[in-house]
Amino acid sequence: MTAPQHLTINGPEDILGYVPHTLGYWPSRSLVAMTMQGKRLGATLRVDLPEAAASRRGREDFARAVADYLLADNDADGTLLMFFTNVGWAEDAGPRVNRALLADLESALGLAGMPVRDAWYVGEQYWRNVYCTDTGCCPLPGRPVAEIRDSRLNAEMVYLGSSVGSPPGDDPAGGGASGPHPAVLASERHWAAELCTRRTSRPQFDRVLDAWELALGAKSGAELPDDLAGFLRATLGVPSWRDAVLVMAAAGRPAAVAGAEQFGIFSGRPGPPAMGPSFAGLPEAERPGGLAASAPGASGAADDATSGGKPEPATIPGYGEVLLGLSPDLPDWSRMKCLEDVMLQLVSCGPGEAQAAAWTAKGWIEWCRGRGSFAHASLDRALEATPGYRLAELLSEVVRRGTICGWAARREAAWQKFGTDAA
Repeated sequence: MTAPQHLTINGPEDILGYVPHTLGYWPSRSLVAMTMQGKRLGATLRVDLPEAAASRRGREDFARAVADYLLADNDADGTLLMFFTNVGWAEDAGPRVNRALLADLESALGLAGMPVRDAWYVGEQYWRNVYCTDTGCCPLPGRPVAEIRDSRLNAEMVYLGSSVGSPPGDDPAGGGASGPHPAVLASERHWAAELCTRRTSRPQFDRVLDAWELALGAKSGAELPDDLAGFLRATLGVPSWRDAVLVMAAAGRPAAVAGAEQFGIFSGRPGPPAMGPSFAGLPEAERPGGLAASAPGASGAADDATSGGKPEPATIPGYGEVLLGLSPDLPDWSRMKCLEDVMLQLVSCGPGEAQAAAWTAKGWIEWCRGRGSFAHASLDRALEATPGYRLAELLSEVVRRGTICGWAARREAAWQKFGTDAA
């Protein structure tokens, strides 16, 4: 995530106070690196600090990896470093200064054209500038962390609606803590049996997208009817439908339809009629696109994508481009937030492959936002729900390698926490 352009930084307390808000949690045993574009804050990166006993080769590889990640910010001309660590604060001199690691970072970032402009240590109780030796402004063991929590910028972020939560993986919200929903799981089993012979049916594909558009257009916080939730969980068991839902949320329904046609998932042979749940459980005002309550058919968006009004192929991105964040130029962040909310509802309904698919979708959205730690935690939960779940394994490898989503790498496309997708 990139920094909102309207925030004003008046001192190091503001910079340090901004970090937990941009990450969503207070980091520990971490290096946080933030790019600078002139006097403006750029992208934020958090990585685990290497072990104190790391070899010279290990430190150099670590420093180069940090520089490589930050190069995604094409406009960066400097870097700020923050070492979040509790090691050594009990000593009179404050934290141990790992000059070797700092020197390697300075070298790698300098060669990358992003020289280190300043650096700080931050512990549970104290913080101090890495370079300052003046005890007048940097008393030992450091300044109280309360100065960061009480900073003007921290107060402004809270006013904007930001909050600092638990580290990734520690917060059970949405993780099924409320227990399985028997009615939803029964509906899922029913629909899974009904849909198994319709996976290559084009009318059924349209009916599936209709149901997902309904769910994504429902009022924020509205609980899905049991039958609709069960149907959605059943559709996640079909990889081509699952992928179409992700693409539709980010790039629109025409992209989802065109990609499915490109992959040749439709048989072209007459098959059983399309099936889906009744939408009568939601108020009319919450039904997007004029979908009928009892017989949802192809929506206007689908008509545009499959009739004489079909957009030119060059304007419609492929599945791979969308899933890697390479196209469209700007994804629909608000619709992706709606998809995340629906997936968390489906996660809480019970275990199984649908839960793995829903956690994977959330992990993909977090990766698109540039929040690798949250993506990693969600993908881990997907693999706990269904070991070997293929899409979760692939995305986990992408995150592990430090690959940055195409949207997150461009300021004009990157997710803004206080933009259209306020959290």
